[in-house]
Amino acid sequence: MTPRPGSKQVEPARKPFVLVEDGPHGLRVAAANASARTLGISAGLGFTDARARCPDLMHEDIDRQADQTALQRIGDWMVRLSPIVALDGYDGLMIETTGCDHLHGGEAKMMKAVAGLLERNAIPHRLGLASTPGAASALARARPGHILADGEEAADLADLPISALRLSAEAETLLKRFGLRRIGQLYGIDRKALGRRFQSRAAGDAVLLRLDQALGLRREPLTPLTEPPSHITRLPCPEPLLAIEGVEAGLEQLAEALCVKLTDQGQGARAFAFHAFRADGEVSSVSVTLARPVRTPKHILRLFSEKIDQIDPGFGIDLMMLEARRTGPVDISAPALSGDLAASDTDPVLLSALADRITAKLGEGAVRITEAHESHLPEQAERKAAFDGALPAPAVPHISHGPRPIRLIDPPEEIKVLAEVPDGPPLRFIWRRVPHAVTRADGPERLSPEWWTWTAPPPPSGSPEGMDRKWLNPKLDPRADAALISRIRSELEMDDIGEPISNLPRARDYYRIEDSDGRRFWLFRQGLYEDGRGGPPLWFMHGLFA
Repeated sequence: MTPRPGSKQVEPARKPFVLVEDGPHGLRVAAANASARTLGISAGLGFTDARARCPDLMHEDIDRQADQTALQRIGDWMVRLSPIVALDGYDGLMIETTGCDHLHGGEAKMMKAVAGLLERNAIPHRLGLASTPGAASALARARPGHILADGEEAADLADLPISALRLSAEAETLLKRFGLRRIGQLYGIDRKALGRRFQSRAAGDAVLLRLDQALGLRREPLTPLTEPPSHITRLPCPEPLLAIEGVEAGLEQLAEALCVKLTDQGQGARAFAFHAFRADGEVSSVSVTLARPVRTPKHILRLFSEKIDQIDPGFGIDLMMLEARRTGPVDISAPALSGDLAASDTDPVLLSALADRITAKLGEGAVRITEAHESHLPEQAERKAAFDGALPAPAVPHISHGPRPIRLIDPPEEIKVLAEVPDGPPLRFIWRRVPHAVTRADGPERLSPEWWTWTAPPPPSGSPEGMDRKWLNPKLDPRADAALISRIRSELEMDDIGEPISNLPRARDYYRIEDSDGRRFWLFRQGLYEDGRGGPPLWFMHGLFA
């Protein structure tokens, strides 16, 4: 319907509406709109009582998980104001603005700017600013829009209701029964007497803790949603930015300014994150990681060039921010004048730059190195690790073991072997359906199992208390308790149905052999005859010698 000229269009009143959730005593109101609150319906009221006050009350179940997700998204957006943004319960955000108000011309203008951002995105809000998180939360809940000066917490919070202290519903109800409805009424009460009024000491301490945190008598640490950056630069946009070319130009300015800060402190960073805050309340972000700390704008921009197209301007970008994380000293050693004078054939700076570009294109963990690892098993003697800008030191050959092949077969392949029993070397073997006749053999080289890395099943029922898979318990004497130890050994080597356990660790006997065609192999026998650990030994091919 179109209104007549000169007439005033009246917005229809919203019907009373509440969100409900299950409580210990049935359904209760979790949130209510303004129309419902005018009827005396508020959070915490039983749903039956609410329907008695308003028979046609509309309601829906509250979705706490969706609310938490939306609140975290708003928190990510509010990083534009301060790097430290934390959740305040399930319905609020706490922003540490110390040192940030001058960017907006003072605390009052900063609060006005925040309110404007939320209003433009139709986000209902109540703001409060104070020197302590507890006081700021109390103001936002009971006196929105108020700015509390440092040192005036006790005076300004005295008239606020105790519900502003973020107490549990049970504690708030009990305090009201005692006639304590204002925060100021808690000041003059003896703390021990106040604690005794609660059924448990923990409930009384919770009230005192919230009071002390609001007054600044106890510190209240915040847990940020994201890790605070080491350094940060910001670039506001006079008009919403839509072109990607403008984003690239802004990123270039931010990189140069950030590198100046890092240079002044003799630092570099191994991670950079670029955030584009959009006018519709969304944040578009990309990040890069580096092998070693850097502070060169050209190198940083080259890495971001691989990902800058992932930035979505949306309806316009009104703020850009570049942050540096994982800072550390920068290697500023001068490069060698020529390759002959270099201490190494590898330039670590150039190698790190190459690794950075590969990581930016292929993703985190794309560049890895192989480093030595302490293990008896040859296939576990080295492992993959992330490249951190430095090559590992060359592995020192172990003097206690024999030669090792350059190429290993992983996993080892089972073969059929004809050998002398019990400890003789192979005479013939079949590998990949090809028979080989052994002309020369060297070995065996025995490698014991790594018992300290083996996770054993629980001991059988009926074993003495404290007995595990260690064959000789310190409490038992091998001479006096030989029969008991023998029985326990046999029980531990059998499963529940009396069959031998096949996953017990077994020793390996390695042989270096050469066949009639001059080809050399590295194979091993896993297990010993009659060792009681899974039947007869098995043979495996593990490597090839050049």
